Amino acid sequence: MFSISTMKKIGLFAGGVLFGTAGVKVLSSKDAKKVYTNCTAAALRAKDCVMKTATTVQENAEDILAEAQQINEKRAAEEAAQVQEDTAGETGAQNSGSETV
Repeated sequence: MFSISTMKKIGLFAGGVLFGTAGVKVLSSKDAKKVYTNCTAAALRAKDCVMKTATTVQENAEDILAEAQQINEKRAAEEAAQVQEDTAGETGAQNSGSETV
């Protein structure tokens, strides 16, 4: 009456229903809930650790940026002072050269 392939399909369906029902029972058991709770707690601890590390890295990056900006400002001021000295020296040389003529 039923072919072998139909019987296989019915058997697979029944096995799936049975396995699914047993799986739901296992997943909703008290022991499983304890495992879920412990895993969630571990994930939250890991998140806290990662956030602390990220905050530390961000603070260090801000410090590095501030120090780099100070170095660049100091270098720019030194270069500006050097340009002023060079221009003052050239102006003085031009004025002294015109007076001798």
